[in-house]
Parts: sequence; structure tokens; C-alpha cells
Amino acid sequence: MTSVAFRQAQPADLPAIIALLANDVLGQQREDASSPPNPRYVDAFDAILADRNQLLVVATLNDEVVGTLQLSFIPGMARLGAWRGQIEAVRIAEAHRSSGVGQQMFEWAIAQCKARGCDLVQLTTDKARPDAHRFYERLGFVGSHIGYKLML
Repeated sequence: MTSVAFRQAQPADLPAIIALLANDVLGQQREDASSPPNPRYVDAFDAILADRNQLLVVATLNDEVVGTLQLSFIPGMARLGAWRGQIEAVRIAEAHRSSGVGQQMFEWAIAQCKARGCDLVQLTTDKARPDAHRFYERLGFVGSHIGYKLML
């Protein structure tokens, strides 16, 4: 298994992150991979960077971005005031899927959540992603809840 480096995303990573988000059936319907990046992505990137409870991460191999995810650290009242680590927007470059990059990325992300004092790590995943579901279950995640969304 190749060793992957993880770091906070930088502005120069934005095109690669957007390309990863757009590179699947669902992403093709909802992302805009045009160049230059849609200003909405730039605004979102700036907001994430400014929020100490948000971390946009890239996984790199030989300085090439091969994966991304967003970590949100969420304080809460439930579970005796537990903090949660929320993992979202997980993508691995197609050429690196099933190579161990995703597992390394999750191990790193979970370690970040532990370091921030989170009591649990959670994520949502689209029902149309059965391969992702199997992957998350292999990592020990349990499909214990049903999630709902309301598009605005």
C-alpha cells in the first residue's frame, strides 16, 4: 500500500477538488467543473478556511491530489455535550479506488476527530452508492440512522 500524505486544502487545490466531486454519476449532475472555478466554490472554500470547526482535506501522492474530504467538528448538547466529527464530500480519484487510499484517508480523518475530542464520527452517503456503503461498513461504521434532506 502506497503512503499517502494529507493536508489542509490550499486555494491551488480547488480545481482538483472540484474535478473529484464532479467525477461520478451524481457529481456530473450537480457540480460545475468549468474553468475558472464557479465563484460559489471560491466563496465556500474561503468560508471553510475561515471556520476553525471546518477542515477541507486533500490526499496527495507525489504532490498529485488523489482524494478529498471535508471534516466538520460539531458541538452538541446530546450525549453529555459530545462533539461529533462529520465526514462529508469524500472522493477518491478513479485511478486510485480500491488501492488503500480511501482507508488511509479515513484512518487519518478519524485520528483528527479523536485529537479534537470528538466522541463519535458520522457521515452521510447517498443511497445510490452501494460500493461506498460496503467500504464504510468495512471500516466499522454502522448504518444506524435514516437521513433526510430538503433541497432549497
